[in-house]
Amino acid sequence: MADSGLTVRVAGPEEVALILDWAAVEGWNPGRQDAACFRAQDPQGFFVGVENGVPVSAISVVTYGSAFAFLGCYIVRPDWRGRGYGLATWRAGLAHGGDRPVGLDGVVAQQDNYRKSGFTLAHRNVRYGGTVDAPDRADGSVVPLASLGFDALAAYDSACFPAERPAFLRAWTSAPGHHALGVLRDGRLAGYGVARPCREGTKIGPLFADDRAAADALFDALAAAAGGGLLFLDVPEPNAAAVALAEARGLRPVFETARMYTRPVRPVALERVFGITTFELG
Repeated sequence: MADSGLTVRVAGPEEVALILDWAAVEGWNPGRQDAACFRAQDPQGFFVGVENGVPVSAISVVTYGSAFAFLGCYIVRPDWRGRGYGLATWRAGLAHGGDRPVGLDGVVAQQDNYRKSGFTLAHRNVRYGGTVDAPDRADGSVVPLASLGFDALAAYDSACFPAERPAFLRAWTSAPGHHALGVLRDGRLAGYGVARPCREGTKIGPLFADDRAAADALFDALAAAAGGGLLFLDVPEPNAAAVALAEARGLRPVFETARMYTRPVRPVALERVFGITTFELG
């Protein structure tokens, strides 16, 4: 797609890495392995706008089969803003989503624009952050996720996310530096979580659990695996137990987004979502 000299095309692996560098400059603090994991779900879902050979804009609309798509990484380089490039890039990304319902996590400054484009508020997400000491006691119910069958993981995840995402899960739970843990009750998976190193500190996400007790055990085990330090957890505000967990660990709000959809998606067990996966992919 071309517009006023701008050509918008699918981004290659190196360009996806560049997009995440731009995201870091914007203060979004991406994970160190995000580029490879994000592309594992939909290699055709990342777009870069190029002007005279120079990348100037980006967007991702990552598809999850025919059921769902998620929009993120919507950036125009500051020195190229005000030329209509953002709108052209936006249109190219949404075209990739086709007739799927599309979700996004909108920053405060852009939420009115997203409403004008047909997105409706579902709930707020709040990023909590702070320095946490590494717990020194292990909960025996928490085990490495790799020791469990993938089918159990995929089934649990399916209740907490609007679509199936096996390719992403395989990449996300096995990426270098990622810590992926599950909590068992009577031999059954009662929750799982992943901690990943970011440009700054560590993010825990997703953190899905049957209840607060399971989420507590997972959070503490993931914090220990990360060695403590600066941790972030992206909490859906309607889950009061998730908010209470973050506050109990001494984390404080540092950023917020609005989860918005173009139309209804399949039901999600939000009471199990103590930490969303990412603001970029849902």
